[in-house]
Amino acid sequence: MELQHALSGITCPVVTPFDDAGAIDDDAFVDVLEYLLEGGIDGLFPCGTTGEFASLTREERRHVHDLAAEHAGGEVPVLAGAAATSVAEAVTYTEDAADVGADAAVVTPPYFHTANDPAGNQQFLEQVADRSPLPLVLYNIPVCTGGRMEPETLAAVATHDNIVGLKDSSGDLEYFLSVMRQTPDDFCMLQGYDALLVPALRMGADGGLNALSNVAPEAYGDLYETFDERCGEALQDAIAPLFDACASYGFAPATKAALEHRGVIPTDALRPPLVEVPEDNRPAIASAVDGLLESGP
Repeated sequence: MELQHALSGITCPVVTPFDDAGAIDDDAFVDVLEYLLEGGIDGLFPCGTTGEFASLTREERRHVHDLAAEHAGGEVPVLAGAAATSVAEAVTYTEDAADVGADAAVVTPPYFHTANDPAGNQQFLEQVADRSPLPLVLYNIPVCTGGRMEPETLAAVATHDNIVGLKDSSGDLEYFLSVMRQTPDDFCMLQGYDALLVPALRMGADGGLNALSNVAPEAYGDLYETFDERCGEALQDAIAPLFDACASYGFAPATKAALEHRGVIPTDALRPPLVEVPEDNRPAIASAVDGLLESGP
């Protein structure tokens, strides 16, 4: 598939279901994949933030990517999470993902260091891209990496033959538009902050990579396919309460609680340090899910 074209739509950062003992629940993961594909999702992103990649071993990441690639069957692209703190480790994750049939890899700047110079970020991303067997989608999430990728850095690396786009989860629309202005037209710009999806599409974003598309893939897919101001604003309003829950409790906890309410996964179990949404707050999430579903097609 032609990757840039394939990424134009809504890609889902897929949750990683666990059983009550903390092991990956393969059957539940396959159920989520089938539910997303039937709901019209345009791409799958396993082992992202919502997929709790930081709590998975290398072998578990490879396994999750293998399941996703197998069930995508080439119908939609699979973007494999390859975030790491060293070039060598990130490249290893891209190699594992290529071995199981993923279409691209997603990398962040190296986290933990938190005071990365823009030149250091550029060197890191270019060195991973030079050695990756898969094209790269970059991932700007400064709340987790300690700083953003500067627009000038992205403008520089966007000309690399093996770097094809950006997921921006900064929540800063001005930043998103600045990067869009400074990168080539074929550099795929994906809005990762659900609350800014509609404004970003209005301003020319290629698509979204949104956690809450786990919960209502039909609504997100319909929004992209038939985008207009009125329907977009209605969905954005419906997203807001659930997005607020994600901001309060974390994207994996809130999204899993919502999926459990929908009956898609049997339990919202997480791995430490994440914890489940408190029981007293679950009715609000259930209400927000119901409101989001009512806004859909």
